[in-house]
Amino acid sequence: MTSGADRARPLLGVALVLVMGMCFATLDTTAKYLGQTLAVLVILWVRYAIQALVMGAWLGLRLLRGGGNLFRSGHPRFQTLRGALLLLTSALLFYGIQYMPVAEYTAVGMLTPVLVTVLAALFLHEKLSPLRALLVLGGFAGALIVVRPGSGLFGWVALLPLTMAMCYASFQLLTRRLSGLEHPLTTHFYTGFVGTLIMSAVLLLSPVDVLPALAAAPPAHWALLLLGGLAGTAGHLCLILALGLAPMALLMPFTYVQIAFASLAGWVAFRHVPDGWAFVGMAVVAACGAASVWLNLRESQAARQAAPSELAPVAD
Repeated sequence: MTSGADRARPLLGVALVLVMGMCFATLDTTAKYLGQTLAVLVILWVRYAIQALVMGAWLGLRLLRGGGNLFRSGHPRFQTLRGALLLLTSALLFYGIQYMPVAEYTAVGMLTPVLVTVLAALFLHEKLSPLRALLVLGGFAGALIVVRPGSGLFGWVALLPLTMAMCYASFQLLTRRLSGLEHPLTTHFYTGFVGTLIMSAVLLLSPVDVLPALAAAPPAHWALLLLGGLAGTAGHLCLILALGLAPMALLMPFTYVQIAFASLAGWVAFRHVPDGWAFVGMAVVAACGAASVWLNLRESQAARQAAPSELAPVAD
């Protein structure tokens, strides 16, 4: 994968993680904007289809150059379940973000690391230390500050990012239990491939006419669909590359800069600025989430190497 010399480039790794945050904030913002005129099912299908095509081309070129056949998966059931969980996470994100501002939704959705702690304690019987319990309570307190009564976000809408975070925590727990089974580029390809297959079946059964909807879309919307799909694909690739350049414990706290990028993107696209209490809640979620990530990584140093997507707070 990478040499020891390559791994000794932490600044480049951090830079790639920051680019990842920009990519995911871009994807989320374009999904919210396009959702005003296009069916979310169509946006989801295009997002995963682009990833499948880009990664398919990448692996195909690698195969032609003698780099090995990374299309072959030794664990198709794992890839299918993992891809389905990530698609469900994306669906909750793309639908939920139509009802909440980008920054606030991103912040609440980044409760994933603390939810992984809860799920690991419930289903894997991992020890829940007092510090971990405090971080879990702090993370939920931060989320409640963001969606507090009077913010205009309190109610059933607030359940959407929480449900998304729970789905992604389940995805992370599965990845953690089965990490190391596949090459990360193979997994990245099947993420897009499985998502495309499932969304194709859903669209066939739904009343949404994909081709007429895309044909009626103006060129600007086509450009945004392409931008969103490429941003999602590039974001995950940046994470894969970053993990080959620096330790995960160094990189993961920087993923919370995505909240700042989401705030900026929300202001540029929709002129929305979170209020002071929302920023306080975002800071609390980020601090508790980053600390949970650090504890998870510190305790798993002796375990097998984590897959590139594991423990990333947000998946798009």
